[in-house]
Amino acid sequence: MLSLGLGLLAAPAARAAVRLPRLVSDGMVLQRDQPLRLWGWAAPGEKVSVALLGKTYTATTGADGRWQVQLPAQKAGGPYELKIDATNHLVVRDVLVGDVWLCSGQSNMETPMSRVRDRYPQEVAQANNPRIRQFEVPMAYAFNGPRADVTGGSWVATTPESILKFSAVAYFFAKEIQAKYNVPVGIIKDAVGGSPAEAWLSADALKQFPTYEQQGAKYRDSALVAGTKQREGAAVADWYKRLHQADQGEQPGQPKWSAADYNASDWATMQVPGYWADRTPLGPVNGVLWFKKEVDVPASMVGQPARLELGTLIDADSTYINGKLVGTTGYQYPPRKYDFGPGVLKAGKNVITVRLISNGGRGGFTMGKEYRLVAGGQTIDLKGPWQYKLGGTMPPTPGTTTFQYQPGGLYNGMIAPVLPYAVKGVLWYQGESNAGHPQDYQALLTGLIQDWRTHAQRPALPFIYAQLPNFQAVKKEPSESGWAALRDAQRRTLAVPHTGMAVLLDVGEWNDIHPLDKLTVGHRLALAAEQVAYGDKQVVAAGPLFQSAQTTGNKITVTFSDPGSTLVAKGGGLLTGFAVAGADKKFVWAQARIEGNKVVVWSDQVAAPVAVRYAWADNPEGANLYNKAGLPTSTFRTDDF
Repeated sequence: MLSLGLGLLAAPAARAAVRLPRLVSDGMVLQRDQPLRLWGWAAPGEKVSVALLGKTYTATTGADGRWQVQLPAQKAGGPYELKIDATNHLVVRDVLVGDVWLCSGQSNMETPMSRVRDRYPQEVAQANNPRIRQFEVPMAYAFNGPRADVTGGSWVATTPESILKFSAVAYFFAKEIQAKYNVPVGIIKDAVGGSPAEAWLSADALKQFPTYEQQGAKYRDSALVAGTKQREGAAVADWYKRLHQADQGEQPGQPKWSAADYNASDWATMQVPGYWADRTPLGPVNGVLWFKKEVDVPASMVGQPARLELGTLIDADSTYINGKLVGTTGYQYPPRKYDFGPGVLKAGKNVITVRLISNGGRGGFTMGKEYRLVAGGQTIDLKGPWQYKLGGTMPPTPGTTTFQYQPGGLYNGMIAPVLPYAVKGVLWYQGESNAGHPQDYQALLTGLIQDWRTHAQRPALPFIYAQLPNFQAVKKEPSESGWAALRDAQRRTLAVPHTGMAVLLDVGEWNDIHPLDKLTVGHRLALAAEQVAYGDKQVVAAGPLFQSAQTTGNKITVTFSDPGSTLVAKGGGLLTGFAVAGADKKFVWAQARIEGNKVVVWSDQVAAPVAVRYAWADNPEGANLYNKAGLPTSTFRTDDF
């Protein structure tokens, strides 16, 4: 484990009172079957005793104000009390011993159960398990060295109310692990939406990546950071001020376009869903557009709670029904599911108004989503023509520095304070933010795994990660793909010992970077963990993995390792998803057939193939090579074009 006396920024300690890190608190889950290190701060030279299960362990605080004790491995169980005595007396209550998983990455790990509750209503309603607990680490970054403690957080047991803040991926993973091994499971949710891998590397690890190291180094200048925040914040505030001044729909002394009685008969129409750059003469304008739709509501839908669903909108919206604000969202990703009370709808004509701000791209209503009004078990479809009018035009929003994305910042602020805490392993779901430069990713992920293992003093710390799912529109012909290249880098990282990967090529959504099927993700991560972290060699933990390829004439024979007993084309029929290229490096779709644990690939268009690719697309529709256990094959390539 990480030596607490090295490299951590000192936490302020009361003059004579012992203080604990936030992770060591009521309701915590301690890792079973491993030596445990507990630590804290007190006055230099102060004697501290820690008692658990009738045994007492002592330490003396060093000159730096830190103390630590090591407890022998404990069996699963609890609840227990942990007592800490020094000048003062502390009791940590309701302590369980089980398995703890550090769950990190970006937004698909961060996504809470509240986002997917409509897909899993029973999971939320029945979530009442005190043996599954989460500690959520608040977002924090630091550039002048690792912090000694996280900035907040507490251990929370699973209830129908608390589960809404749990990481959905981590919860489904924990639920499966807890059921199989019958031990308490603790989740440390330590993720930040949009974060690139380099933000999670320590200063030592960043030395392998000079470009990232230099990028992060400049933010050690706190005056530069403060000045940048002030300057950029003022520019953004000024943009919104000018936007509101320009918006004809909200001018003082003029009729408000959101009003229930506003006459919009002269507005143009646009088909929804869609983007106004494609569907109106306006083109890719930025600023604010107003949309209206009249709907006829039957009396049977009136007088009861209702919901307005508007898919996802780009970028920020304020939405009204009959002049009443029913919801607002400040950025594009969250689903617009606006619940409102029984006094909003009326029998007959109702007017829905959306004020939509585009910050710097293709504004509009995301394709392929649900747009509807729901009440009393009845639904009104809102797709089709909407009226629209341009409220005001603006240049793109001024760019800002996202400090939490800068190299090293999240490691210092959120990982270093957690690594001393004993865990069973790491769950990692990240990569979307690195898909623009996938050539770096294998080295970054390998470096991150080794970095965290080194600082945790756990050279074999299990590291289980999610491969990127399918995303974006399907392309008809083979082409280059940053998402495919990043998936391939993730596949290659399996060469690092004690790692496992969940392939997710069939759980994504073409129009949403945050797919809702987090149950499958948690299940496949659990399968990998059962094999890698729990030593279950009988479990089929993953789909077939590419091993080698051999060319004979006009055919390439691909061999797979660990195919899970039998290769199958999911759904029956022809095997699809393969492409081959000759010396001209031009890939074409190929035919393929299964022969034992091998696949033979060919195309009549390529007489002398030199390379084969599988599922090589952002959204590899039709990639249907699985094993008999129902687990998909990973994206792979044999070329280095």
